[in-house]
Amino acid sequence: MIKLGQYNKLSVVKQADFGVFLDGDDFGNILLPTRYVPENTRVGDELNVFIYFDSEDDIIATTETPYVQVGEFASLRCVGVNSVGAFVDWGLSKDLLVPFSEQRTRMEEGKPYVVRVYTDKASGRIVASRKFNKFISEDTPRLKAGDKVSVIITDITDLGFKCVVNNQHWGLIYRAEAFGKLFIGKKLSAFVKTVREDGKIDLALQKHGKARVDDLSDKVMKTLESKGGFLPLNDKSSPDAIFAFFRTSKATFKKTLGGLYKQRKIRIEADGIYLNK
Repeated sequence: MIKLGQYNKLSVVKQADFGVFLDGDDFGNILLPTRYVPENTRVGDELNVFIYFDSEDDIIATTETPYVQVGEFASLRCVGVNSVGAFVDWGLSKDLLVPFSEQRTRMEEGKPYVVRVYTDKASGRIVASRKFNKFISEDTPRLKAGDKVSVIITDITDLGFKCVVNNQHWGLIYRAEAFGKLFIGKKLSAFVKTVREDGKIDLALQKHGKARVDDLSDKVMKTLESKGGFLPLNDKSSPDAIFAFFRTSKATFKKTLGGLYKQRKIRIEADGIYLNK
């Protein structure tokens, strides 16, 4: 079955001067225009293509890579506003509509917004929404402490950074536990701390406890080896400098260095850390 707004593997059934036609099952033959047809494509070949509506509202295929697919969240820039809504750039030739009814506040041209892409049941068209609660699963997340998840930051609150987890659950990175540059629209990996009774997920940017330090210890040692045995970082370095190298907090970095020093694997000097040989 063809999935609109997503990638599909479809077979070439006919060639034409203006492209090739793909087997679209219930949708009939779907055109892949010449400019997207890979070189030496023949009838019978299977192509991985994205299926959506073109500017004439015809179903069409492309080998372009959109920034987001149906069922996913992404930060997209508003490129225009008209009488029916706002339009965002999602990486394809036809911009994506965010109807006024799906906006929390009126969107402005030039600004980025987190949206969720979906297929409108009434029209069958692919559109986007800024109203997220209806897309969040009411089922208890099948996740446990320590699981790695994908998140996108949607809001900043007094408590911290509100996120959508794996495109289907609400989560929160507490402000007191955040580090690095976090902002609305940023996509990143996080780790489950706890799944609350209301189904919301408390998140951490690092693994918990010993596992976190062990992972960073391995990374520090491998980095030292690849850099000739020296890194211009130590326990006095700024949090930003540490994050730029290892994507970790200063507290975790200091704890890791302490462990490696006690094991006599490194020595810590004023100009950085050295690998003991």
